[in-house]
Amino acid sequence: MAAKSVKKVVLAYSGGLDTSVILKWLQQTYGCEVVTFTADLGQGEELEPARRKAEMAGVKQIFVDDLRETFVKDFVFPMFRANALYEGQYLLGTSIARPLIAQRQIEIAEEVGADAVAHGATGKGNDQVRFEVAYYALKPDVTVIAPWREWDLTSRTRLIEFAEKNQIPVTKDKRGEAPFSVDANLLHSSSEGKILEDPAIEADEIVYQRTIRPEDAPDVATTITMDFHNGDAVAINGVALSPATLLTQLNALGKANGIGRLDLVENRFVGMKSRGIYETPGGTILLAAHRGIESITLDREAAHLKDSLMPRYAELIYNGFWFSPERRMLQALIDTSQASVSGRVTLKLYKGNVTVIGRESPNSLYSMKVVTFEDDQGAYNQVDAQGFIKLQALRLRLGAAAGRKGGTP
Repeated sequence: MAAKSVKKVVLAYSGGLDTSVILKWLQQTYGCEVVTFTADLGQGEELEPARRKAEMAGVKQIFVDDLRETFVKDFVFPMFRANALYEGQYLLGTSIARPLIAQRQIEIAEEVGADAVAHGATGKGNDQVRFEVAYYALKPDVTVIAPWREWDLTSRTRLIEFAEKNQIPVTKDKRGEAPFSVDANLLHSSSEGKILEDPAIEADEIVYQRTIRPEDAPDVATTITMDFHNGDAVAINGVALSPATLLTQLNALGKANGIGRLDLVENRFVGMKSRGIYETPGGTILLAAHRGIESITLDREAAHLKDSLMPRYAELIYNGFWFSPERRMLQALIDTSQASVSGRVTLKLYKGNVTVIGRESPNSLYSMKVVTFEDDQGAYNQVDAQGFIKLQALRLRLGAAAGRKGGTP
């Protein structure tokens, strides 16, 4: 791709060393105007320094957008309706943030008349796929610039040398080797690399930023209630909250009780295995609560169908296919299932654990009259079970009669 083919590019910009170097590199290599976009997804950092750094670099169009409510309402909540877990454990905190960032980047590109977008993801990770698949889904003819796949700044030392040569401010802690890298948003924090690369060695306590050690959590349990409407959490302890405010409060509750730590070796989409330390305090509580309300409001086969589709849904998000037709199809099915998922769940939080201890709903399918061990007054005829069992066992009886055991020839 010829550098002269790009006139204006929208850069996903954090203001950190990497994207600050990328900003200058784009200006020099492509001779183009750079528009910066910084998203506030609840990462817990002051974002105005990013604006000031962009101004110092001569950027004329700077976007710093608070997307926290959109992030939780339109991305996190739909994902949690599916109870999505990648490889049975990961709550997809990084994965679900990328499509929103990409979506807003493309919107800005349309607004300012840019012909390209750029990101700071490396050529080894999943994020390059997530960003670029989303870009192309939303704007098929867009030009994508991925500096880590183009430039020769292949080490931290070379990045710092480039920064100093071009008068890009470098904080002191960046002059040494950072012990690990961190990505964070309102749903989670993710730490990986350097001191975390050996999966046989326990992560040092300095890695954890969003949770206290379960051993240090209070000796008395915290009991809370959560209200749901159509599959989405709407209140904590009877107080109605906006999506982002609700997740923020759940994060505080999870942190105080040592909830949401995960040490995971996962399979990246690009083919390698990687070890990450994830902290998802509020999300861990939310998942338990959502499954709790579903347990009394979803029909058995509907619930089992949802669970069978969940790994595929989670994989689509992990791999970057949020805007794919198959994810949208699955979402429509999942959202339909949530029409009856309303009610209240009571949870106990204690030293890293979340336990559902109560659930109630006007749409409950749980019948004490049918399930009771006492006299059900004819609500359930136990004799009916005999025919049911014989029909279920019919194929096994036929196989055994033919000399086969357990269906094995």
